[in-house]
Amino acid sequence: MEIILTHKNADFDALASSIAASMVYPGAMPYLPSSINPNVKNFLSMHKYKLKFQVSGSPQDLNLVKRVIIVDANRWERIENSGRYSLLDAAFHVWDHHPGESDINSEWSCIKDCGAATSLLVMKIIEKGIPISVIEATLFLAGIYEDTGNLSFPGSRGIDARAVAFLLDNGADLDIVNSFLKPQYGHIQKQLLFRMIEKGSIEEINGNRVSIIFTEVSGHTPGLSLILDIYHRIMGTDAVFGVFMDTRRNQSTVIGRSSVDSIDTGFIISHVGIGGGRPRAGSGVIKSVDQGYIREMIIDIMKTEQPSSPKIGDLMSYPVITVPETATMKEVAMLFREKGCTGVPVTRENSIVGIISRSDFKKVKNTKLMDAPVKAFMSDKVINIDLNSTVSSATRLMVKHDIGRLPVMKDNELVGIVTRTDAMRFFYDLLPE
Repeated sequence: MEIILTHKNADFDALASSIAASMVYPGAMPYLPSSINPNVKNFLSMHKYKLKFQVSGSPQDLNLVKRVIIVDANRWERIENSGRYSLLDAAFHVWDHHPGESDINSEWSCIKDCGAATSLLVMKIIEKGIPISVIEATLFLAGIYEDTGNLSFPGSRGIDARAVAFLLDNGADLDIVNSFLKPQYGHIQKQLLFRMIEKGSIEEINGNRVSIIFTEVSGHTPGLSLILDIYHRIMGTDAVFGVFMDTRRNQSTVIGRSSVDSIDTGFIISHVGIGGGRPRAGSGVIKSVDQGYIREMIIDIMKTEQPSSPKIGDLMSYPVITVPETATMKEVAMLFREKGCTGVPVTRENSIVGIISRSDFKKVKNTKLMDAPVKAFMSDKVINIDLNSTVSSATRLMVKHDIGRLPVMKDNELVGIVTRTDAMRFFYDLLPE
């Protein structure tokens, strides 16, 4: 006997990857958890006679189970009744799209960085030449679209797009997908958002602008992820953490969103409670409604335990080429041509007094002025940045002040320079290994 398991609070990716796994492993039965997202329940109510699965149960005799296939999860804490399954004398196969440490002792696994676990299984279906129905293609497309935001989330990969193309070619119905994935945003959700905006505040943590917002909810409230996404856009922060507190159950749902590489929300939430996710989006549950305690944990992990991310020191150029303020514009022009640079700091003794860049040569109206000192044409608006600052901090400074380079300082000493080009290389993943 073979069974298929997925995570609690099953979403479309969990359901779709479970059904896809039953096609890759003929004869294996999906056992869905008792907690299922409302939109997935609606889909199942219409399609339950067309799909093979069991809900909120397990085989009567677990001793007969010879293989367990786990999809869209790679840790036991995310599986309902994990204590019963983890001790089985069976082979475990894991399919997941969240790279990270797994505590499942698997015989075989496919854990790859992509937008949805469904994409991995769809590619296996393609490889095996397994035929799929229009209903299956539609369900699989919903699984991928939900987890990738219709391929718009940063975690989306080429494998997701290839899987989507295959599903559309096999009749996946976009109207049906859109009808079930339509986010719930009604009066309750609007009131929650208004309360969050009213109470919301921004603080700087490790050079990043962060908002940690606490809001009370009662029971299951759909649409929390959508509410936090809107809140994130309105606040314009690098990251937000929404803590939705259910005092009756003494439990909080924590959802995080990040737009910078220096804040890994999935990592942070996995250390705050039961849950996790990806660097840009994570969620979990913590058995507490103590605002001070939860807030302190989030901030402590942000400050001390996150995986290392590139700092300014990883991007900057050094040693720094400088020119004295007495240098002539002709000498600077020759330096630019010789070194291939577009701007350098101007110094007086050991202090930076300005920046001269290629654009400043537009101020030179005749050739005689090329013998004038550089201090006559330089910009004396010097904005610098600390060596340990984040890349996003540097980018914000360059955008705010419309400048192309920042001197990098350590203990008031010039140790490097970072340019707009350096930042662009970082954001487009062009850093050298």
